[in-house]
Amino acid sequence: MDYLTGKTEKDALDISELLTGEYEGKEVSLNGAIHKIRDMGDVAFIILRKREGLVQTVYEKGAVDIPLKDLCEEAAVEVRGDVAKEDRAPNGFEVRLRGIRILSRPSETMPIAVNKWKMNTSLETKLDLRPLSLRNVRERAKFRIQEGIVRAFRDFLHEQGFTEIHTPKIGARGAEGGANLFRLEYFHKHAVLAQSPQFYKQMMVGVFDRVFEVAPVFRAEKHNTKRHLNEYTSLDFEMGYIDSFQDIMEMETGFLQHMTALLREEYGRELQMLGVSLPETDKIPQIRFDRAKELVAEKYNRKIRNPHDLEPEEEALIGQYFKEEMGADFVFVTHYPSKKRPFYAMDDPEDTSVTLSFDLLFHGLEITTGGQRIHDYQMLADKLEARGMTDEGMEQYMMVFKHGMPPHGGLGIGLERLTMKLTGEENVRETTLFPRDLSRLEP
Repeated sequence: MDYLTGKTEKDALDISELLTGEYEGKEVSLNGAIHKIRDMGDVAFIILRKREGLVQTVYEKGAVDIPLKDLCEEAAVEVRGDVAKEDRAPNGFEVRLRGIRILSRPSETMPIAVNKWKMNTSLETKLDLRPLSLRNVRERAKFRIQEGIVRAFRDFLHEQGFTEIHTPKIGARGAEGGANLFRLEYFHKHAVLAQSPQFYKQMMVGVFDRVFEVAPVFRAEKHNTKRHLNEYTSLDFEMGYIDSFQDIMEMETGFLQHMTALLREEYGRELQMLGVSLPETDKIPQIRFDRAKELVAEKYNRKIRNPHDLEPEEEALIGQYFKEEMGADFVFVTHYPSKKRPFYAMDDPEDTSVTLSFDLLFHGLEITTGGQRIHDYQMLADKLEARGMTDEGMEQYMMVFKHGMPPHGGLGIGLERLTMKLTGEENVRETTLFPRDLSRLEP
């Protein structure tokens, strides 16, 4: 009888194994897709695309038992050959072929040139053909960096004693209120898609003290801008027993420091490929909301039109101000007006017109919203009443506070926006695998 042991040894090697140097001059086996064929006559260079990058192989007539004409781009192959040092090749080595086995062939010609360094095509075309356009190594690199961001978030919070949770995305009521809800029928009941995991992560602070989640959220906003999506991935955490909302900002700063260190150490190839310079995270300035508006109004001769919120142009100017004046890539803007924050936001006891909350701007774009929450039941009930709201659909959430909750707070980070700013893209759809917006439901 045969048994499975969970250990599978393969003959085919990965790029990282070949880079150790111990295979130079030896025959190896590797697999991949044919990314590009450069026919030079008696010699051809066949570039293989693997998950870690590109490998140059050398095809010489007579050395391989398969005609070059039988090979085509995007065919999946397994090859054998000798490893040789070659500084001009990707990763500094090449494989001189002795044998090729074709595993599959494409039935149609590729509609876009994924083997070009830069694809000269529109964003719409790239998105329409997303599973193909991502085969381009530069397009793919953005999502490797995105993977690194999520790894850093998970790793850092685990080190800080957080528990990862998974909360429902179908609920009775939205956590943020307002009209930007996707409504649906749920077995003859009215339901909504979650705007955030806010209620659940607060509930779980009473269980685990510190929790986090990486999951999709849904906003039925009729925006068609370069910064908005109707479904995006949120990096959320909530932590109890805080002294103030400063603890939340310190925790995010620690995450950003961990993130840049991890990207520098393990994603250097992708950073170099995209020409990314990692942002400064050693120390991040903070400024009150009202003062930030005054500073940019003064420096850039801009009239304050909306005293209760930041307009996109103001966010951009705040980012510009702190970059010019302090060399800062990030800035925390604190003490947002109460009327622009959800009912569960803790008001500043010294000035109840503002909240103990913040946004984090990265190069002038809001990527995080967070702050301290109300943890006292009566205070929460009073604020609901003052806003003309009821607890209908929130009974379970409100019940938790009747039984005691510690001072707590948290935040949500937009993963795609953070990736967009890190990689220097101008449109958030560039850093979303399969975007959902006003006009796109496919692929």
